Amino acid sequence: MHNAVAKNNGRSLNAGCPHLKRSKRKRMSRPDKIFTIVNYSFLILMLGVFIYPLVFVFSASITKPSEVLYGKMWLIPTSLYFDGYVAIFKYKDIWTGYLNSVIIVVLGTLLSLAVTFMAGYALSRKDFYAKKFLMWIFTFTMFFGGGLIPTYLLISESLNMYDSVVSLIIPSAVSVWNIILIRTYFISSLPQDLLEAAKIDGCDNIRFFIMVAIPLAVPIIAVITLYNVVGRWNSYFDALIFLSDPAKYPLQLVIRNLLTQNQINSLDPNVGILELESMMKVEGMKYGVIIVSTLPMLVIYPFVQKYFIKGIMVGSLKG
Repeated sequence: MHNAVAKNNGRSLNAGCPHLKRSKRKRMSRPDKIFTIVNYSFLILMLGVFIYPLVFVFSASITKPSEVLYGKMWLIPTSLYFDGYVAIFKYKDIWTGYLNSVIIVVLGTLLSLAVTFMAGYALSRKDFYAKKFLMWIFTFTMFFGGGLIPTYLLISESLNMYDSVVSLIIPSAVSVWNIILIRTYFISSLPQDLLEAAKIDGCDNIRFFIMVAIPLAVPIIAVITLYNVVGRWNSYFDALIFLSDPAKYPLQLVIRNLLTQNQINSLDPNVGILELESMMKVEGMKYGVIIVSTLPMLVIYPFVQKYFIKGIMVGSLKG
């Protein structure tokens, strides 16, 4: 009975005093409103800037090449054309490059994870007395390098890796930036007391690294894996320099050669009808190839997105 009276009294007070309702709401000041409007407008604009190329490439991949070249298609497909995808599935070099890229990415990522994590963990240990000297040497290599020609001579002649897939895996196995990220993560997320407690229980350094440090480093493992996979999947310059056998080309180099050859042919004034038809066929393939080559990254990224955000925040907070 008393509760019902109290509720009725509260309703009557609120009904008679509407300003009490308004006072409970969080009011935004005029500068806050302006900032919110500008912020959302900018984000919507950037969303359009990033989404438009993706939608355009997909639409162009299923539109007749002549309509794309003559500017008839802006965003939405004006016709349906799947011959480009049919030609992609029949083009052997693309799938050979796909397989080569998968091999390079898998082996290169595993090697890079093993090397960088061992280095980052060692440099994060307080009882490792040479860490400052080694960290200075690693950082020095970020600002100064030998250059392209010495690197080519080192890999092709001194190490005898020319025209070998190994030349795309071993030289790029170590990333100083990734080592710094891993070192910072272990310093901020791996308590020293945990190591001391493990030593009291008879745990040695190798076992502690495998059984304790690695399981606690799942977020940074996902981030470093994403860095390696995306970087190696999109890389073609090293393959362009160190590989001469087309059967060993990664996917990005195959795509680059395909697009470059089509551009060179389009500049030739003596191109005949058959060559023009071939160029149109290649033009229809290139957008589809971009979609096919991008799919693995689009599939992987949603699974590591939450870890990627954590990796960006590494070292920003400590406590």
